[in-house]
Amino acid sequence: MAKKTNGNVLWTLMVITGFYLFVAFVFHWPPFRFGRPDKDTFVKYPGFGIDLPKDYAIHGIDVSRYQNRINWKLVAGMKSLDVKLQFAVMKATEGQTFIDKTFKRNWKNSREAGMIRGAYHFSRGDKDAAAQARNFITTVRLMPGDLPPVLDVESLYNTPVPEFQEKVALWLQLVEQHYKVKPIIYSNASFYNQYLHPYFADYPLWVAHYKERHQPRVKRDWLMWQHNEGGRVDGIQAFVDFNVYNGDSLSFRKLLIGGK
Repeated sequence: MAKKTNGNVLWTLMVITGFYLFVAFVFHWPPFRFGRPDKDTFVKYPGFGIDLPKDYAIHGIDVSRYQNRINWKLVAGMKSLDVKLQFAVMKATEGQTFIDKTFKRNWKNSREAGMIRGAYHFSRGDKDAAAQARNFITTVRLMPGDLPPVLDVESLYNTPVPEFQEKVALWLQLVEQHYKVKPIIYSNASFYNQYLHPYFADYPLWVAHYKERHQPRVKRDWLMWQHNEGGRVDGIQAFVDFNVYNGDSLSFRKLLIGGK
């Protein structure tokens, strides 16, 4: 009898386990998302999953290879609490030679979906600034309606501060000469206040500062604010950085390449 009872229990467990595996597969529980994702397998969310700061009309996201394959039509079509995402900034390059593997696809598909797009370079303070500028310039072709180029500056990489600041200045100078538009500097509030202020006050600032309710705490005017890194967006299966633009739609349009 004991053997028969154990057999019945084992059979019951196998049936229950099989049922849950079947449900997980059918409803695309993450470990069971097989193959190349498309519009039918991309996750949809009831909302962005985060609190959005009030009194900002223009919202956007930034992405890189960590968001994997993105369905940009779903991103552009998502609306929650009367908020639609209007722009997306994507990683293009890093250092002297690295190119983000998702950039080419994101760059093309985001524009086709109707998103305003931007590209950023992740700065390495321990690498040659001119070579880093060339890496970005040869990778990114900006068009009318795109955001200005962005330099992401987050670490000294053990470079002496004066040398680091010279490298940042050279990258900005070379990129501005090529695109004929002033680049945007991205950095977190603490790093910017300590290492970049006030030397780059003439450049627009995109600042990351989380857990602030109304605005970032920096010692100058700012253009965009990355306020959260845990947002959810239709068509993206990973968490996403959320941003707001500090201005109205008219000034935003003037910011874009060829904007008037």
